[in-house]
Amino acid sequence: MATVEAPTPPQIRLHEGPFANEPLTDFSREENARRMRTAIDKVRGQLGREYDLIIGGRRLKTAEKIKSINPSKPSQVVGIHQKAGKEHVESVMDAALKAFESWSQTSVEERASLLFRVGDLLREHKFEFSAWLVFEVSKNWGEADADIAETIDFCEYYGREALRLAKTELPVQMAGERDRLLYIPLGVGAVIPPWNFPCAIMAGMTLASIVSGNTVVLKPSSDSPTIAAKFVELLEEAGIPEGIVNFCPGAGASFGDAIVAHPKTRYIAFTGSREVGLRINQVAADQRPGQFWIKRTILEMGGKDAIIVDADADLDAAVEGVAGSAFGFQGQKCSACSRAIVDERIYDKFLEKLKQRVEKIRIGDPTENPDMAAVINEASMKSILSYIEHGKKDGRLITGGDRAANAGEGYFIQPTVIADIQPGSKLEQEEIFGPVLAVIKARNYDNALEIANDTQFGLTGAVYTRSKEKIDRAIRQFHVGNLYINRKCTGATVGCHPFGGFNMSGTDSKSGGPDYLYLFSQGKAVGEKNT
Repeated sequence: MATVEAPTPPQIRLHEGPFANEPLTDFSREENARRMRTAIDKVRGQLGREYDLIIGGRRLKTAEKIKSINPSKPSQVVGIHQKAGKEHVESVMDAALKAFESWSQTSVEERASLLFRVGDLLREHKFEFSAWLVFEVSKNWGEADADIAETIDFCEYYGREALRLAKTELPVQMAGERDRLLYIPLGVGAVIPPWNFPCAIMAGMTLASIVSGNTVVLKPSSDSPTIAAKFVELLEEAGIPEGIVNFCPGAGASFGDAIVAHPKTRYIAFTGSREVGLRINQVAADQRPGQFWIKRTILEMGGKDAIIVDADADLDAAVEGVAGSAFGFQGQKCSACSRAIVDERIYDKFLEKLKQRVEKIRIGDPTENPDMAAVINEASMKSILSYIEHGKKDGRLITGGDRAANAGEGYFIQPTVIADIQPGSKLEQEEIFGPVLAVIKARNYDNALEIANDTQFGLTGAVYTRSKEKIDRAIRQFHVGNLYINRKCTGATVGCHPFGGFNMSGTDSKSGGPDYLYLFSQGKAVGEKNT
């Protein structure tokens, strides 16, 4: 019998030089536009494929399926996925626990090297991954490219951060001892990402988990499981051992709840709605038989973000920032501007300029790279339209206000601006998660800050003003996790803007920052007496 050689393990490749953000693609260059069109054609030919559950490296099929569809063309199936249920919980936990035994003892250099290899592969397949986002969640080319660039950033940044933490040195040493602080992994984590950044957030929480030495049960959103499946394929190509990341699309109310409640789950990393995040926090807090730790929850739960436009602001810059923040990716970002709070002295002029700007926004099929495409699904569309109808009664419709009937069969909604909304009203307080902007008149800067802070959320915010004193006041008094001055309130960049919010926006996890990996680790102090 012939001898079968064992596969050569991937070489350890550590970072070269300091971290630098992945450049965004300039699609005004014909070469890049051509490459994107080629990738779209390639992915179009792969739509409708069926993907398996992956548990401990084993491929499994289920009777029930999850069908991912193109929001801009609901008749088009992007991918068909198996549906994990309660019957899969024990097997996936066993697989993750078994893999943890060896992965937790793997060197940090090897774990970081895996992330760097994934980043290299993503660069090679950047246009193709962007194309999957175009089809599965209706991102235009720029939004899709930014999502993938952020994913690459997470590979490079978290790999470097893991290596930095492994070299932590205590500033004080007791005489006659060697004193150290080690950051060790937690165990099995449940990673539950959203559909709106289905690659970057999904991958970011997964990468932070595994580079810290944990193993993962990955339950992607049922609206975007295909891009997660493609990412898991990339992990396998990079050489990840079996059982480290277990791919399990499934219903949140059955499989998701069961994983959160399982006594062997060590932590839950979640991004999504306030209601689901609070439910996870509540379930995780309940000690189950056989559970001998306090589960950690890493939660990011949305916002009701505001941009304040002061009387002395650069009005054109403010209009551009508000429009970009409110309507980028159809307003489906937890950081999106859903409230513009404008000083009464420039209120009418601001609305006039904003109306002109918003009415230039092009809506259509994201394969053609419009400014806006469809919202994620029919239920979301109906909810957003309901908010718009409520807003028409409470305020003054400036532009939009209905479905975009000429855009196609998908869930297209016109970018909508409603003015004269009163503080404390439904449209001013509740997260809509769609292309709807409420404009509120403020008496002065004090009143604007008061309105901005009068919300249960505290994720992002921005201020447009030329006043240094007002900027300083915003830094002290505008209570959000990510504050921006004279720029839009979306577009947090890894390393530059650690991301996470206050109050009902979550646990202020600060993804993409120097504190993030602490959440996936536990500190172990070692004092060793010299002999």
